[in-house]
Amino acid sequence: MHNFLTAAILLLLHSIYYLEQNKIIIEAKPVKRLCRTHSTILVNGQFPGPTLAVRDGDSLVITAINRARYNVTLHWHGVRQIRNPWADGPEYVTQCPIQPGRSYTYRFTIQNQEGTLWWHAHSRWLRATVYGALIIYPKLGCPYPFPMPKREIPIILGEWWDRNPMDVLRQAVFTGAAPNVSDAFTINGQPGDLYRCSRRETVRLPIKAGETVMLRIINAAMNDELFFAVANHKLTVVGADAMYTKPFTTSVIMITPGQTTNVLLTADQTPGRYYMAARAYHTAQNAAFDNTTTTAILEYEPAQSRKSSTPIFPQLPAYNDTNTATAFTAQIKSHSKVQVPKTIDENLFFTVGLGLINCSIPNSPRCQGPNGTRLAASINNVSFVLPTRNSLMQAYYQGQNGIFTTDFPPVPPVQFNYTGNVPRGLWQPIKATKLYKLKYGSNVQIVFQDTSIVTTEDHPMHLHGYQFYVVGSGFGNFNPITDTPNFNLVDPPSRNTIGTPPGGWVAIRFVADNPGIWFLHCHIDTHLVWGLDMALLVENGAGYLQAVQPPPLDLPQC
Repeated sequence: MHNFLTAAILLLLHSIYYLEQNKIIIEAKPVKRLCRTHSTILVNGQFPGPTLAVRDGDSLVITAINRARYNVTLHWHGVRQIRNPWADGPEYVTQCPIQPGRSYTYRFTIQNQEGTLWWHAHSRWLRATVYGALIIYPKLGCPYPFPMPKREIPIILGEWWDRNPMDVLRQAVFTGAAPNVSDAFTINGQPGDLYRCSRRETVRLPIKAGETVMLRIINAAMNDELFFAVANHKLTVVGADAMYTKPFTTSVIMITPGQTTNVLLTADQTPGRYYMAARAYHTAQNAAFDNTTTTAILEYEPAQSRKSSTPIFPQLPAYNDTNTATAFTAQIKSHSKVQVPKTIDENLFFTVGLGLINCSIPNSPRCQGPNGTRLAASINNVSFVLPTRNSLMQAYYQGQNGIFTTDFPPVPPVQFNYTGNVPRGLWQPIKATKLYKLKYGSNVQIVFQDTSIVTTEDHPMHLHGYQFYVVGSGFGNFNPITDTPNFNLVDPPSRNTIGTPPGGWVAIRFVADNPGIWFLHCHIDTHLVWGLDMALLVENGAGYLQAVQPPPLDLPQC
């Protein structure tokens, strides 16, 4: 029997608090950052939102009440949602949005997952402030596969604009240019000492000499991969994306938007004050990015040991240090041997990257991209368009035609030198709402190939409804003859979000055993808006337990 949670749970250093009547209330509140105050969309008056702490096997019932002025949905990032796309949350994919003044109750069960995930808005740029941690403890009596830490601390890395992020998005959508970069990064909602007007609110984490704590690190930033380190302290990686990993020790981690990483930190240094810090890992060439650094302070107890001391700063890699990022990612492996699909039924090759939409009106205010164009993004030259008349899943379940087609190309329509000098005629994608259909139980391989159109870049690709095995990656163009024999089919990492190396490729495998429509997209939200997304339609299998469950009665309608 599953435990049944009738309330969302807030975890704060191992103390458990129940949210009133299992409600998540989304509303606008004034928040001050960087010397300015503006109305911000918060959850239950908090930023970040409340942490949900559950156990594997628990069922959750969470009512989202929208008191903001925007449509909103909530996505439980990394939760597999077996046979239950209705609780997955991406706007116009699995549900119509929750309109202002309305509510929707998300009901789902955690099944065979442990570790750190998170939840966030999945409707335009509301994710900038609407997010929180989702911690999944093992079932009672099941220990961690590593020594029990003294305490566990969520570390949520975010991105802050000193204006309404929805206005930033609206301007970019109108002009076709890149959006304004953020004004700050944050750790648990605070920018830290290096920004104006922020020193007094800098997050401080007390620790006792000799104790070991686990940091549950989440990258909730909108558009930036991040390097993270703690001065003079080693980090032992023990989990990623709610799966245990073979432990390894590092001085710095790289984490993409959407990913989570669990690390153990032992207070083995001279008692004092040490910065933990994060800043961008940026791979796009000639593109603006937030080049600031967010900090929090690790403070040894007792208090007199840190009196008037200036925190020590960690060594962070250069913003474009791809070697360090690649070396870190390559060390992540599953804790033990796993069952990787060996025989492939669906072999998909997806080019991912940017593009440009040509404009017919010179000097148009809507064509402020490079050389009078509009920026776009695509997978296999299809720039995805979200429907508005109905969600994809609701239209599919109801048998409504005209919302989408299922002719998404399994390979690029035109083969070319993906990371070389691409002819300009291939820079403009087509706009469409195309899905790719998979049979239930099929073994799937997807190779994501970055392109040099506009610029090479690391694209963190997130697949809803699934964990997948990352079996290989490399730079340049993927070669199935020479690269496939080098795949790791023994202990590859199991993830829900993985980046494509800039100017390279990454290969994933999974079994299509979760029926429904599942969003696949770049977790850099600027790219998502530009169309670097698509959806997989996994058909029902045989019998009730291999079929999508009926939709809830309160599912929002468009």
